[in-house]
Amino acid sequence: MTQTIATRDSQVGAAVYTKTALKLYDFWVHGFSNHYLWNCPTEKLHAIYQRHTSNNHLEVGAGTGFFLKQVPFRVLKPRIVLMDLNQNTLEVASKAIQHYQPAGILVDILAENMPNLPAFDSIAFNYVWHCLPSPPARKNIAFRNVARLLKDGGVVFGATLLMQDTPMNPFAKALMKLYNQKGIFGNEADSREALESVLAANFSRYEIRQEGAAALFSAWK
Repeated sequence: MTQTIATRDSQVGAAVYTKTALKLYDFWVHGFSNHYLWNCPTEKLHAIYQRHTSNNHLEVGAGTGFFLKQVPFRVLKPRIVLMDLNQNTLEVASKAIQHYQPAGILVDILAENMPNLPAFDSIAFNYVWHCLPSPPARKNIAFRNVARLLKDGGVVFGATLLMQDTPMNPFAKALMKLYNQKGIFGNEADSREALESVLAANFSRYEIRQEGAAALFSAWK
């Protein structure tokens, strides 16, 4: 299943994920950047997936399917839906976990209207918020939409890279600034306080733990 919802200016950040770029993505992001630039080892992200991914799961920002490939689902055929702005990522991630027959939805998480779907027990929103166009107040729309797709008592989880008040080495700082200039990231104004504000506005409780430049979060409806 692929359903298309009209997108907005967040397409700029999604457009970078070509088929070629996705072949290098896991090495660059999970193999190098997390460890040496953002100071958040990939194992930390892996652990949050292991802890929270349910058998009724939505992945917002499909990526390459890197973490979902490693989740030990407790049923033979979990319900998995992949949501992304980029057809390439949907195809790559779907192929990575094709034995689960995931559904794919081409949609902007900042769109005013979300597709009408049965609610999910878990939603991963990993390394997506920092890619959305600023300011944080506008990006609140994303968490509001995620909350609408979540069951009562369900959990949304993931991580986002913060630019404000975050110690980084000079190369990491320069690269993050470049990503913002090119529209790949939109996190120039993102801070822990801004993240807390949008989580508090949309969920009954939440947890945030900072690892280097990354804020790992879990929030319950």
